Amino acid sequence: MKNAIEIKNLTKKYDNKFELGPIDLDIPSGCIIGLIGENGAGKTTLIKSLLSILKPNKGTINIFEKDINENETSIKEDLGVVLDDMFFPEILNAKDINIIMKDSYKNWDSDLYSKYLDDFKLPNDKKIKEMSKGMRKKLEIAVALSHRPKLLILDEPTSGLDPVVRSEILDIFLKFIEDEEHTILLSTHITSDLEHIADEIIFIDKGKLLLQENRDELLDNYGILKCNIEDFSKIDKRDIIRYKKQKYNYEILISNKNKLSKKYKDYVIDKITLEDLMVLMIKGDAK
Repeated sequence: MKNAIEIKNLTKKYDNKFELGPIDLDIPSGCIIGLIGENGAGKTTLIKSLLSILKPNKGTINIFEKDINENETSIKEDLGVVLDDMFFPEILNAKDINIIMKDSYKNWDSDLYSKYLDDFKLPNDKKIKEMSKGMRKKLEIAVALSHRPKLLILDEPTSGLDPVVRSEILDIFLKFIEDEEHTILLSTHITSDLEHIADEIIFIDKGKLLLQENRDELLDNYGILKCNIEDFSKIDKRDIIRYKKQKYNYEILISNKNKLSKKYKDYVIDKITLEDLMVLMIKGDAK
């Protein structure tokens, strides 16, 4: 299977001393990739580098096996984008956007766009500045999908949407990747969404790549071992990834949950969520 995105030695430095990278990533086609990390971790910097909004200090980015610096125009045709901040002027309405996008993308499909507006119950004539946050987000998603891209790059696409609409959007994303040439890179703080639809998880913290793993293997393999304060010293330090001391016990992030459940028969080992993983990796103590 070909890679939709290949990143080699990507580095971006800021004057405030924050630095992203160096990062190496291969993102295969036909998958939904979940990008997680707390605010300021570098997720938006990574996304904006992929979109050539930011220029890295070092490294290369290939999309569909093409260098983005040399093929930006042709790559743009195959990219659908939803950013955290809407990029359309607020005086426009959905009808205006249709006119603009027809001139911007060769593959723009006005009929498909109209269908998404109907599905999302979005009016043609209402100005963006008069729309709720949820309506704006649905409009962005409709635009991103209506020129039939191969790759969706999404930054908080379901933020501000109620659970019912979020579920509808996630179903649309799942249908989108039924085509094996389609790929989604989805950055979100709603980690429960990723537990439902992501194939792989990429975790970034403080500008560094902490892990890239298959979602099912990650959730099956990692766990939280709980023990009381007196028993913490009995846990083999080699089995501890990170730990957090609570008032009456310790929560310990482990991997190879099935093996360690036999080693620590007298202790509770809970399943992990992506939110648990983030909290312990970021806020937990090193062994």
